[in-house]
Amino acid sequence: MSRASAVGELVIEAADLDAPDIRALVAEHWQAMADASPGESMHGLDIAALRDPAIRVRSARINGELAGIAALADLGAGHAELKSMRTACGYGRRGVAGRLLDRLLAEARAAGFARVSLETGTESYYDAARAFYRRHGFIECAPFADYQPDPASIFMTRALHDDGAPNECNQQPSAAE
Repeated sequence: MSRASAVGELVIEAADLDAPDIRALVAEHWQAMADASPGESMHGLDIAALRDPAIRVRSARINGELAGIAALADLGAGHAELKSMRTACGYGRRGVAGRLLDRLLAEARAAGFARVSLETGTESYYDAARAFYRRHGFIECAPFADYQPDPASIFMTRALHDDGAPNECNQQPSAAE
């Protein structure tokens, strides 16, 4: 089965942050992170924070039903951060997250970003997320932007060059490594 048929007719578009299903998925994401992470190590964004003009939020829908969300924040200097990536219940392991990530990476490249980074947790709840990001070319790196070293966080990055060069992190590995 191809990736396209695995998810059916998937449409990725700018997310309507006033839509009840998107608000509910963001709240679910927030609660899951709160349950899995120490409070001081939770770096998720709520609906109000996602409205920042420096953040682009995308939704993925299959036959009109919300299948996932993801956001990309402009950090300046050619650097973006992947935020609030969440697949809706019932859509896991159907290629939705991969398609959302591919779309945001393409948008980042088109917007002139040279690198996309992210923060995720070290708790077992985040094992699948870390494996997913590694499969998609992200490598561990030191904290970036305003993040500080945190034993409950892992920082990852991916260069967006198309020259075949290896994805190298110019920073020291995180303390969580």
